[in-house]
Amino acid sequence: MNNNLQEVIEKAWSERSLLLNISTRDAVCEVIELLDKGKLRIAEPEGNTWKVNEWIKKAVIMYFPINEMKTIQVGPLEFHD
Repeated sequence: MNNNLQEVIEKAWSERSLLLNISTRDAVCEVIELLDKGKLRIAEPEGNTWKVNEWIKKAVIMYFPINEMKTIQVGPLEFHD
């Protein structure tokens, strides 16, 4: 599962036009969902150091351009998400 996701994310990182494909957008969203569920981590301990999973970091960065920013108002407060 993760190998296929990683491959899709890496291809989209190299060729941003792939973000127009629904399957690529779904892969990015799946990575975000797995992060939210704690099944993936952008960085994880590896011995005495930390290993950064670059492909997951790339998915997070690509998540922003595929989602529309919305204004959420709660009483007098306003949030942009």
